[in-house]
Amino acid sequence: MSGHSRYEPQGPVGRFVHTLEETILSVLMGLMTVVTFVNVVLRYVFGSSLIWGLEVVLILFAWLVLFGIAYGFKITSHLGVDAIINLLSPRPKKVLAVVSALICVLYAVFLMKGAWDYWAPFAGLEQTTGRWFPTGIAEGTRDQAFYTTDQVPMPDFLQFLAGWINMGETYDKLPRVIPYAMLPFAVALMLLRIVQATIEVVTGHRQSMIVSHEAEDAVDEAAAKLKDA
Repeated sequence: MSGHSRYEPQGPVGRFVHTLEETILSVLMGLMTVVTFVNVVLRYVFGSSLIWGLEVVLILFAWLVLFGIAYGFKITSHLGVDAIINLLSPRPKKVLAVVSALICVLYAVFLMKGAWDYWAPFAGLEQTTGRWFPTGIAEGTRDQAFYTTDQVPMPDFLQFLAGWINMGETYDKLPRVIPYAMLPFAVALMLLRIVQATIEVVTGHRQSMIVSHEAEDAVDEAAAKLKDA
């Protein structure tokens, strides 16, 4: 049975990528905690606050969720209902697992188009044509590269973006293209992980796209450890 507690990266590259992903998730969560803690201390001890603190935490939380979705597909940690499927024999169960995996791939393709079309105007790029699937590059997409966040200050070392996408006009606040960039990146990574998971389902290296009875297994493992202690 596949489950996140049993996930083992293969090879040095796989272990490096796995460690990198876990580090990114940990850093995002840690930064959220630090910014929130500092803001609380400033507010209740010194009577001031980081005016941009809440917005930064919201951005980091969105990044954590989006990046975590892709990571969840890799380690098979997404929940699902499999009570009826588990009543079936192995062959129809695998057929349904493959069908559900292919549906996930299709859905991720839809998300990828939507993510790009949402982010592209903020980067001064063109959206795609087509209602469901990208059929080409649209012309005349409204440029929204001048849109900025509400309170997050713009670091000086990122002002080069003004020359790239904002016709040389400097930013006084962080442009939205930066926090929104996680959307197409995370969805692309999600699509990659779903395709990889689908291949594993087809080849028999994974039972399904969802975690199966992982909670019960975790409880049993914890109980066994307590018994041995």
